[in-house]
Amino acid sequence: MLVNVKFFKKIFFISFFISIPSVLSANEKDQIISKLNDLNSLEFTFDQLSNEKKEKGSCLLKFPGKLKCNYFNDKEKELVINNKRLAITQKRYNKTYYYPISKSPFLNILYKDKLLEIVQSGKLESTGQIIKLVYFGDNEITIFFDKKNLDLKGWEIKDQYNNNINFSLKIIAKNDVFKKGTFKVPK
Repeated sequence: MLVNVKFFKKIFFISFFISIPSVLSANEKDQIISKLNDLNSLEFTFDQLSNEKKEKGSCLLKFPGKLKCNYFNDKEKELVINNKRLAITQKRYNKTYYYPISKSPFLNILYKDKLLEIVQSGKLESTGQIIKLVYFGDNEITIFFDKKNLDLKGWEIKDQYNNNINFSLKIIAKNDVFKKGTFKVPK
């Protein structure tokens, strides 16, 4: 009987320590979801790597579905997304290009309900200072959060043209109110 008690103690401790990581990741997910629920807008700077091309800039993001980014480059590129429409303007050349975003993986970031769904159903990995969340839906997307304060740090996606896009960001402000017309798509 003493052997059975020792055996069950070992099984209990092993199962307890195996279950700790899943409890921690469930807790981290809940905390991330809570932070996202309280978030209405972001202002941030970014570094983007797309097909070995590096770009930098600043963005305003307002849920749901609004994004405006100014790139720090010689073409003075501006990207505006207002719900279902994307416009990229090269101010230096006074040219604007329009794209539908209905199949774009950007929709996963721009709509809070979709972002919350990704966090809820994605696989969470915690390494160093970063929490990595991998989601396999229509497109694979990996979202990064700061482990200390659970702020959004960036994402990796494949766009509709099969380009790998790595996007890292540094939050400047949260829940600001933007002027009317900030996210107006140029005509």
